[in-house]
Amino acid sequence: MDIFSGLLEGFAIALTGTNILFCFLGAVIGTAIGVLPGLGPAATIALLLPITYVIGSPVTAVIMMAGIYYGAMYGGSTTSILLNLPGEAASVVTTIDGYQMAKKGRAGAALGIAAIGSFIAGTVAVVGLTFFAPPLAEFALDFGPPEYFALTMLGLLLAVTLSGSSIIKGLIILILGLVLAMVGLDPISGKIRFTFGSIGLQGGFDFVTMAMGVFGLGEILYNLESSMKMELVTTKIGKVFPTFKDWKDSQWAIYRGSIIGFFIGIIPGGGAVISSLTSYAIEKKYSKHPEAFGQGAIEGVAGPESANNAASSSSFIPLLTLGIPSNASIAMIFAALMIQGITPGPFLVAEHPDVFWGVIASMYVGNGMLLILNLPMVGVWVQMLRVPYGILAPVIVLFTTIGVYSVQNQVFDIYSMLFFAAIGYGMRKLDFDAAPLPLAFVLGPMVERSLRQSLLISGGDLTIFVSRPISGTMIGLLILIIVGQSLFYVVRKLRKGKS
Repeated sequence: MDIFSGLLEGFAIALTGTNILFCFLGAVIGTAIGVLPGLGPAATIALLLPITYVIGSPVTAVIMMAGIYYGAMYGGSTTSILLNLPGEAASVVTTIDGYQMAKKGRAGAALGIAAIGSFIAGTVAVVGLTFFAPPLAEFALDFGPPEYFALTMLGLLLAVTLSGSSIIKGLIILILGLVLAMVGLDPISGKIRFTFGSIGLQGGFDFVTMAMGVFGLGEILYNLESSMKMELVTTKIGKVFPTFKDWKDSQWAIYRGSIIGFFIGIIPGGGAVISSLTSYAIEKKYSKHPEAFGQGAIEGVAGPESANNAASSSSFIPLLTLGIPSNASIAMIFAALMIQGITPGPFLVAEHPDVFWGVIASMYVGNGMLLILNLPMVGVWVQMLRVPYGILAPVIVLFTTIGVYSVQNQVFDIYSMLFFAAIGYGMRKLDFDAAPLPLAFVLGPMVERSLRQSLLISGGDLTIFVSRPISGTMIGLLILIIVGQSLFYVVRKLRKGKS
């Protein structure tokens, strides 16, 4: 099946009544989550994972989850611009100039250019996804256990290196995720390990329980003790469609942000946050008026918002073609596919073309829906900011507990969720980035299985990882990153010592 035939089949699937409805639901929920501070897309998808058990079609389930993810990127700009409070982590850069524009009475223009830039960038990224993903999936068919081991290790290392402020803290969370993934049955021998005599642990920790505890309940516990003052800078939004001058000033920032976000989104650990920061830095560096940045420059809103939306779409490329989730939210979508009995990876396009092309086609539809939701209906989302978090939190906790119990109807899962909630709360308090945890939890079994299979193939000879071209190249990149980070750390310490 060629790309155009596959895409036409995808639109036939995505444009069915049920899938349009769930795409719309995902877009609405995602926008709402982006608007409301405190809950991000990873936490929301984690909370909704139990729903995937009752949704009959895997395509429908993933279409909704994907809509939540890229919808949150749209909605995050509203809170950033009107409250100076990022509704989603990737929108933190938007607060710098977006809030200043709102203070000057240009909230409508800021919201408008953010929505239009997001739509253009999202569409560009989905077009890239359409044409990049199938060839990459064909290339990945040459992967064996050594290649998958090298790829997963490279992905985990990049996730630790690029996410969070401390590599040491990232490595600690990464190791914790790998250890938790090893609880239960040995994937090769079938022996029980690390259960400490507990019958409930013999099947290992459930990903849904872990995700809902760390990203759902843990996030809520942390937010409840922090005081979030939500004071709108203005109640009058004004004209949301940008003027010709606004468009002229921001169009190249949108195009550059789209390209930057697309390529950074493919990298594990890169994602929307890194892409928006990179876009802002580039726009400021090459602007004719860099002094305007931080004072309400519209390019400072258009570029980062375009970049984070492009990254959210392109991050599906490694998931659908290699079976590698590039960030925490994509790890949740990975889990949703696994719940439906579908393993993401190079065989997905051949074995489940309906899922592969249906999800891609739905992203074209979802981007159009989000443009409508975020331009004419911006006043509705502003009213949501008046709902106290103290009212939302207990409702979320109730549904979280019901959702965890409904997965296997076991009280043990509720205790497990509380255990993971304590871990998530502790990570937030100690300023640990939680993103490497679900990635390590998901990729841990793959790392272990591919490592042991490779050693069985080679009779215990470790040179199998460097003697094969693809795995050897990735191991070389792995070593270069480790050496580069080590040198960077040493140089930084020496400079601090001199100063």
